[in-house]
Amino acid sequence: MLEHIDAVTLARAQFAFTVSFHFIFPSFSIGLASFLMVLEAQWLRTGDATYKILYRYWLKIFAVAFGMGVVSGIVLSYQIGTNWSVFSAKAGPIVGPLMAYEVLTAFFLEAGFLGVMLFGEGKVGKELHFLATCMVALGTLISTTWIISVNSWMQTPVGFLINAHGQFVPAGSWLTIIFNPSFPYRLVHTVIAAYLTTALVVGGVGGYHLLRTPGDAGVRRMFSMAMWMMALLTPLQILAGDAHGLNTLKYQPAKVLAMEGDYDPSPHGAPLVLFGLPSNAEARVRYKLEIPRIGSLILRHDPNASLPGLKDFPRSQWAPVPIVFWSFRIMVGLGFAMLGLGLASLFARWRGRLYEARLIHWGAMLMGPAGFVAVIAGWVTTEVGRQPYTVFGYLLTAHSHSPLAAPAVAASLVAFVIVYFAVFGAGIFYVLRLMAARPMPGEQGPPSIPQHAAGVTPAPALDADHSLPGALQ
Repeated sequence: MLEHIDAVTLARAQFAFTVSFHFIFPSFSIGLASFLMVLEAQWLRTGDATYKILYRYWLKIFAVAFGMGVVSGIVLSYQIGTNWSVFSAKAGPIVGPLMAYEVLTAFFLEAGFLGVMLFGEGKVGKELHFLATCMVALGTLISTTWIISVNSWMQTPVGFLINAHGQFVPAGSWLTIIFNPSFPYRLVHTVIAAYLTTALVVGGVGGYHLLRTPGDAGVRRMFSMAMWMMALLTPLQILAGDAHGLNTLKYQPAKVLAMEGDYDPSPHGAPLVLFGLPSNAEARVRYKLEIPRIGSLILRHDPNASLPGLKDFPRSQWAPVPIVFWSFRIMVGLGFAMLGLGLASLFARWRGRLYEARLIHWGAMLMGPAGFVAVIAGWVTTEVGRQPYTVFGYLLTAHSHSPLAAPAVAASLVAFVIVYFAVFGAGIFYVLRLMAARPMPGEQGPPSIPQHAAGVTPAPALDADHSLPGALQ
């Protein structure tokens, strides 16, 4: 089957597979690092041991997720060079330095403090350990900033010239390139999505354990914190998504029209197409269910405003509309489901029944993976909607790939699928096992290197306040 597909399509499928696998780990660890920072800050502020139990519980999970994210991310760097060498050669003078800045700032910051965060408790002071946690959380955000800057520049390229060799080279200030037109919107949207993903996982784990042990103080606290995040951040994400959509309409109108399924121009107000079956071949949405003028109200904030259609653009510039159309609806649909969960938790909290509302606990548990699905759907919307370009408006995807034969790309794609599902599947299974056990008094963080391995006589394990773990019981 794969031998009948061209090399470009196979290379795109391979990159989509590996980056989707990678994306689920940073989208979780970005928010989880900040959650750990809050937990440790609360423990230091209040002295309440429940926060320390939760910190140690989630620190073990963070360590595994962070490790899998690093390993899966390294693969992407090699893949860009092997499968997309033309893109690397042409866009390298801009993309390369931005990626290097990510390593020199964020990665070194995370790597420098990660060991102290994971294994330094009881070996360094409380303040230094908290500083390490803060630095790791900051590092994840800085890393996100550089990666989003690179991706945003590919979506809305500015501040460059094309030299005689066809390369994109900086022209003027690097700040113009870094803070390109879509960067602020994309960064806010991505960071909030990461926090919501973490809140859904924490809330899902909390809901699972509340159904089994409703009186556990640690479980109640992490569930309450997750539901506060859901209730507060989901409305902000909807507003950020609206602003991001308006920005995309300005700089990438064909992408927004593909998301909306608007093939025909709408001079007197565009409808909102809720569902249907888009067809690029027929240039229409079959069996569509639509609401008149609401599309213009959302995109122009005026129900009577005119909107172009995809037919106003050459067919060669159309993205695969069915993929973009449905991935966008999956993302938006899950966003409103998150809003519903957050509002339901507020209502239950107001009634004083947050920890007894089993329906909300079931909803939180079932919604646990929803953040991962939403961020992948959003990534598909963004990247597939940019087609047929890698650097929007300038470098076609068909002109960006390496001169590889289709069978070679197909073989590596099959190898990636097998290895990824085996290795990362095992890692995800281990994380789920960690989550299946509820936080317990005396909870221990990631195990450190055994002291006897270094020729040191083992000493009793001490808690952070230099007492035995049993003191928490």
